[in-house]
Amino acid sequence: MSTQSYPQDAYKALIRGIQEVDLQHSSVPCNLVLTGDAFPVVINSQGHILMAASVYGRGRIVVLSHETYLTLCPALVDNALTWLGGGKSANLSLGVPKTMKEVVDNLNKSTYQVSLVEEFRADLGVGMYVTDAYQVGPKAKELIVFMKAGGGLLIGGQAWWWASQNENKNLILEFPGNKVTGVAGIYFTAQYGKLCVSVSIFLLHSCAMDFKKDLEFLLKGISDFDIKGDGVPSAALVHGPLAFPIGTTDKGEVFLAGTYYGQGRIIVVTHESFLQYEKLASFWKNALNWLDQGRKGVVGFEPHIKPLSNLGLTCKKTNFCTELSVFVCTAYTDMDAEMIQNFVVEGGGLLVGGHAWYWASTHIGQNPMQDFSGNKILSKMGLGLLTETAEIEDVYKAPDPSQVNKLHFRHLLHRFACHALEDIKLTEEEEENLKKLGSESASFLRIEAYNWVSYIQILSLLTDILKKVGIQQVGIIRLIFCFLLYFKSIQFKNKISLGISKYWKKIYTWSKILGITFLCIFSCMSLCCFSPILLWIDVLHKEELWRAPYVIKSFPITSERMQVWNLWGGLIYLLAPRDVKVENEKIVVQEAITAPYYKSGECVLSDWSSLRKAPAPWAEMEFENIILTVPSHIIRDLENALEVEKLWNAIMKGVADLAVIPQKFIRKERIVADVQISAGWMHSGYPIMMNSSIGAELFNPQDARTKGLWGEIHELGHNQQRRPWEFPPHTTEATCNLWSVYVHEEVLGLDRTKAHPSITAASRKSSVEEYVKGGKKLSDWTVWTALETYLQLQEKFGWDAFKKVFAAYHDMTNHPNDKEGKMNLYAETFSRAVNRNLTGFFKAWGWPIQKATEEELSNLPLWTDHPMA
Repeated sequence: MSTQSYPQDAYKALIRGIQEVDLQHSSVPCNLVLTGDAFPVVINSQGHILMAASVYGRGRIVVLSHETYLTLCPALVDNALTWLGGGKSANLSLGVPKTMKEVVDNLNKSTYQVSLVEEFRADLGVGMYVTDAYQVGPKAKELIVFMKAGGGLLIGGQAWWWASQNENKNLILEFPGNKVTGVAGIYFTAQYGKLCVSVSIFLLHSCAMDFKKDLEFLLKGISDFDIKGDGVPSAALVHGPLAFPIGTTDKGEVFLAGTYYGQGRIIVVTHESFLQYEKLASFWKNALNWLDQGRKGVVGFEPHIKPLSNLGLTCKKTNFCTELSVFVCTAYTDMDAEMIQNFVVEGGGLLVGGHAWYWASTHIGQNPMQDFSGNKILSKMGLGLLTETAEIEDVYKAPDPSQVNKLHFRHLLHRFACHALEDIKLTEEEEENLKKLGSESASFLRIEAYNWVSYIQILSLLTDILKKVGIQQVGIIRLIFCFLLYFKSIQFKNKISLGISKYWKKIYTWSKILGITFLCIFSCMSLCCFSPILLWIDVLHKEELWRAPYVIKSFPITSERMQVWNLWGGLIYLLAPRDVKVENEKIVVQEAITAPYYKSGECVLSDWSSLRKAPAPWAEMEFENIILTVPSHIIRDLENALEVEKLWNAIMKGVADLAVIPQKFIRKERIVADVQISAGWMHSGYPIMMNSSIGAELFNPQDARTKGLWGEIHELGHNQQRRPWEFPPHTTEATCNLWSVYVHEEVLGLDRTKAHPSITAASRKSSVEEYVKGGKKLSDWTVWTALETYLQLQEKFGWDAFKKVFAAYHDMTNHPNDKEGKMNLYAETFSRAVNRNLTGFFKAWGWPIQKATEEELSNLPLWTDHPMA
């Protein structure tokens, strides 16, 4: 980890000259819990934090987990005061309560200007103050102001005794010490701290806090969560030590969660529409009261969020201001994250609604855990919005408050660590819950917050497990380690190979540290070094893995010379925004491996025999309108590169012809063949993905013209589908096949009946008969049955009719968004393209043709002898 990103200097100053700490004493400390920027100084072998430090505003704070340590550990205290005083070793002004005179007796009196006082006062004029955790309650606000302005605070205490005497009180917010230390991310807990001590061990332990009372308050009168509706929520990541799930699906996906941060509270719901569900009004009333903490203050709603009625508090639409008691906003807000965090730290309540999946789909190449506005606010608070969606299929029961933490990320990881490191057997329920741990670990690691103790703890724990069990283990261990290795890939500088047994095929990885020099700098550009393709985001979320789930590594170009790396190797791309032209610029790459590469118009055929032997494991062939990327072994013996080029240039010309788009694509299509893909045997998108076991068929022109390439052209057809003339879910897997039929017949010379068994005469007749027999229900009009409608049109009016229709849609500026409106527009557009009234034909297929459409086309001759007549 970087010394810049972790408070190494502060830690070194606090343990200067100390090798071990002897706390073998009758005093029983408590475990400290840390959030945000707080960091541990002394941790025992159980993972309990007995001393911690942090910053707040311009000031600093050090916390000891028992007040006796202020006298028992003079060396620690002396180091702490020196650090709190900004590193000065003399003339430090120090305030100490008279009841704690023993602390002063252990100090080097020549170093400090000590003021013994009855209690803390704002006008003391000292730079540091020492106190215990019990007498600070009435002075909490003044001490916070003191620290925020640059003061140093040393506090000792434990909370287990107070908790035993105040069972009905909120430990996090009402324990006197926490009223001060909480703003800096340090909390006293009721958990005993064991006394076997070493100075620098990081171990993850289960949550030290109990949120049963919080959940009982939030769920009072709530038996279930009815979140059925149009909203597609994200899943939430609950990772902070003070965070807890509130609502989950039957599969353990969290859609509602809460947390503490400083003196405030936060609730996040994973779709903004849920904030306005009347059926959730009872819960939102509880939630806002929990966030308000009994102040009866004003709840501010972002102007575009309509407050529900009867929430029990004063609610108004407003922009954010610190005078509010609670602020309600979406995860897409453009407000400064630090400003909102500071509001919560000092006691404010925050309710956030939103998802991250759409943002991720429209911000390719960015890191949603770091760059998405919602996560900029929430990650530091211990919550996150994932790009994975939660599958909402039912009304979900409100959870048992005593059981909900079983789905907390830290609890799952703790149980996994016990299993991996201590061979503790998991229950069936735990094994089921652990299935989601891999993807959650991947998302958590992408936060890359090397200055947060919670992040360092988890990263260190995963590293320890990796060292013990190795990557050969299957199941969840393998999944987590893929991501762990990815984020620690800078450590691997040489070529390595990983042989992975059972489910995972043998993988060879080229992890190089590459030196790249840019002789012309474009600050808006970025460098991608990953395996194997530009903008490849085919992330795997599968229990059985044949490759690493996430292999992308990108680097913004920030200097003339850079070093880049990727554990998984792969091809290197330079990405430029659309408005940036890169011509004749020179880039020097050092320590890279040459890949087999063919490009139309640039590759001399006589050189191809040597180019195809280049050693890199991924190869690329780039033609006029498409780029094919495959494992290199597939093209090592390919001699007829020119014939392959002619094949794909012709196919892409055919795709453009039917779509009525320019022959030169604005962006070349891409097909990537890989050992495992995210969905199906092939899937569309950018790039189109296919299984590498059939990758060789991309380079066999003879087979293409005799056996066809239905799947590949089917996916290219998907990429040409357009919303105005698509009617999901009916035509999703149907109209893309228009390109398959067209290209096979018009380009490859292969009759449609030979191109696919589902469009033989017998198959087509059968699908029509079954559809008619079933009552011609539109719900049954899908895939091959839906395609038959278009094939009947084509056989009557030819391919030119479709080209006219597609061309007409290119010129349209307004079109309906509802399915019925779109289907009527299509019927009208096709009718006008062929100068025939086709309403009878479409009605015979069960289309919802409106009377207005029939009247609009009444001047055209009817098609009465159609196949469905």
